[in-house]
Amino acid sequence: MAVTAVSKNDKGFEESLWDAANKLRGSVESSEYKHVALSLIFLKFISDTFEAQRQKLIAAGHEKHIDMVAAYTKDNVFYLPETARWSYIQENAKQEDIALKIDTALSTIEKTNPSLKGALPDNYFSRLGLTASKLAALIDVINNIDTIGNPEEDTVGRVYEYFLGKFAATEGKGGGEFYTPKSVVNLITEMLEPYQGKIYDPCCGSGGMFVQSIKFVKSHHGNTKDISIYGQEYTTTTYKLAKMNLAIRGISSNLGSVAADTFFKDQHPQLKADFVMANPPFNQKAWRAEDELTQDPRWAGYPTPPTGNANYAWILHIIFKLSEHGSAGFVMANGSMSTTTSGEGDIREQIIKNDLVDCMIALPGQLFYTTQIPVCLWFISRDKKAQSQDSKTRGMRDRRGETLFIDARNMGSMISRTHKAFSDEDIATIADTYHSWRGEAAAGGYEAYEDVAGYCKSATLADIAANDYVLTPGRYVGAAAIEDDGIAFETKMAELTQTLYAQMQESARLDAVIRENLEGLGYGE
Repeated sequence: MAVTAVSKNDKGFEESLWDAANKLRGSVESSEYKHVALSLIFLKFISDTFEAQRQKLIAAGHEKHIDMVAAYTKDNVFYLPETARWSYIQENAKQEDIALKIDTALSTIEKTNPSLKGALPDNYFSRLGLTASKLAALIDVINNIDTIGNPEEDTVGRVYEYFLGKFAATEGKGGGEFYTPKSVVNLITEMLEPYQGKIYDPCCGSGGMFVQSIKFVKSHHGNTKDISIYGQEYTTTTYKLAKMNLAIRGISSNLGSVAADTFFKDQHPQLKADFVMANPPFNQKAWRAEDELTQDPRWAGYPTPPTGNANYAWILHIIFKLSEHGSAGFVMANGSMSTTTSGEGDIREQIIKNDLVDCMIALPGQLFYTTQIPVCLWFISRDKKAQSQDSKTRGMRDRRGETLFIDARNMGSMISRTHKAFSDEDIATIADTYHSWRGEAAAGGYEAYEDVAGYCKSATLADIAANDYVLTPGRYVGAAAIEDDGIAFETKMAELTQTLYAQMQESARLDAVIRENLEGLGYGE
């Protein structure tokens, strides 16, 4: 019996699938087998949608059109020749040449559907040398997933999300490079509210920022046709992951013709984006040679970013890509907020003087799979007075000359022994604080903004200059006020003293017991 989408609290079928994919370990490097599992899931999904469209054509009396590519593509369905369909793969799963058959199917699909050009693995399964039995076992598990059984559930999207997170957790640093934790992506999206316009991610990994942007628009009853997506990814396998991740959700995008280095081969040289959302590699070393990119227009008006760390190269690239009223939200290592190394402090000072820094958020540690150190979120705005693109929230407050600082280091909760995540309530609290500060209180239903000691502070450019242009929120928000519990100091002191005396007496008793035991063992004084 096919497994359909399950409730949000029940991840049984995802875990079963993960267990099946996990059996590939030992035969395939952990960094490789994600592509095996996700490619097969992708093939199953597009086959299910193809078969559904095929049956729809037959039911409507259009049987003569069932082998016409246009009869499928008109409804955003990929056309699959017979040997590229899941049914063919499943029927031949026990054959020794099943790896070759899968590679052929993927190659055929890519050739038949131009929008998938460069998205699918190339002779990947044959090169891995997996045994037919292991592939067959994984195919059997995937065969039990009805990817389109419940139109209200994004079943395959859930599987992809689950798998990408699990792979990132399993692979540690290497795996986390293509995956930004969902709660962090959600926070950036809720802050920026990308209802319409061009969305860009210069280091898009597996495409999580784009997926969440689409979800945001849908959840707020917007029109996904009002946004367009542009991205770029350096690693070829991750570039393919992103294209598949977007394709299964029917998200149109332009990720460039190939995987490429954003600094040296910008795939979107003329792009001016309304929103930039990104999680660049942290503290990237040796990203350029001393004599390279020294006169690049992206650094115009700023010192050239140093060769030893690409953080400020990413920041300036993002600023350069913003449209006249554009805004950006991106992850950075904490050092970016205060560094003065190799001219980075001078770059930050100029960015601040140009009044581009809209909001800074200090995040707790353990949110990321790539690192356990705390990181921060930068929010850049080309026009702090710009009207909201959401028609429900008119009348934005003029925040020129001000920056909002939020210290969220004490927020979030542990979801495993080593990782933390923001809850929906955490995300709402932070985003609501920002939107209130922006002046959306009356129309948007937010509380009027007020500084809260230990949590948030609206600081002026003069305040920031007085702090040597350091952007660490802790410098500005101060310490939280200590609540008075109503108990007099004398009462508290008497209770603490009694507790201390009791502990001292217990300590003396334990010392005597230890001494007696040592003497019994012949180690007395």
